[in-house]
Amino acid sequence: MKAEVFMRKNVLVALVAGMLAVVPMHGQMTLGYDVVSVKPNKTGGGMIRVNQGSDMYSGTNVTLKMLLRYAYDLTTEDQIAALSGPLASEHFDVEAKMDAETVAALKKMSKQESDIARRKMMQAMLAERFKLVAHHEQKELGMYDLVVAKGGAKVKEADAVAPGGGTTLDGKPLPKGMMQVRNGQLTGEGIPIANLAMFVAQMLHKQVVDKTGLKGNYDMVLKWQPEDQAPESRDATGGEQAPSIFTAVQEQLGMKLEPTKGLVDTIVVDHVEMPSEN
Repeated sequence: MKAEVFMRKNVLVALVAGMLAVVPMHGQMTLGYDVVSVKPNKTGGGMIRVNQGSDMYSGTNVTLKMLLRYAYDLTTEDQIAALSGPLASEHFDVEAKMDAETVAALKKMSKQESDIARRKMMQAMLAERFKLVAHHEQKELGMYDLVVAKGGAKVKEADAVAPGGGTTLDGKPLPKGMMQVRNGQLTGEGIPIANLAMFVAQMLHKQVVDKTGLKGNYDMVLKWQPEDQAPESRDATGGEQAPSIFTAVQEQLGMKLEPTKGLVDTIVVDHVEMPSEN
């Protein structure tokens, strides 16, 4: 599957994400979707689409693990334990609509408060529709520290106004604070290193902790060889094959991924059921 990913300064917006419905917030008020539909997706296709607006959520071909990752703010699927069997590989189409009162309440919150509210809404939806029962557990897992390599970082601190050179699919300048990923190339315009670490974590399926000490926002371009790219399509330009993500990060960005271990928050699924259609 070819996926294009955009990242704002602190929010990953990808073709493989999901979020949903219902939580008590701000005193006695209850926030939630007015209408929620969850149906199995039997197409067998690889394309996954997610569209989240201010008053709605639409997810096509999403998995339960994707929903769990969003709901509990998990970096990788390795942080989900005891989810197995047919349900673990099922795909769903999810449609949800908020009422005006919920939309208005979310607009009054800060970005951080709104993100937390939406995650808790998802947790409540999973409990209601999937009969999910789960608990947190700290586990020691393999992870990576992202550090500055010998010789120093090779990223350029972003100009607050001038574009850095990245373009969108339609050729327009990539907006500040955005990161675009497609076909083994990452282009970032004025992004913090934490966003790079978050993306690399998704690529490696392990936690990546930013220990570079770089506090600004940076322009960067990173080219690597995606593991799932077919050999015959790896070198469309006739040049040398792109390096691994580890080599690319070190040679092109002046940073290094150092393997380590650490305690990571995981979610253990105690009970879950196939949701009824509606």
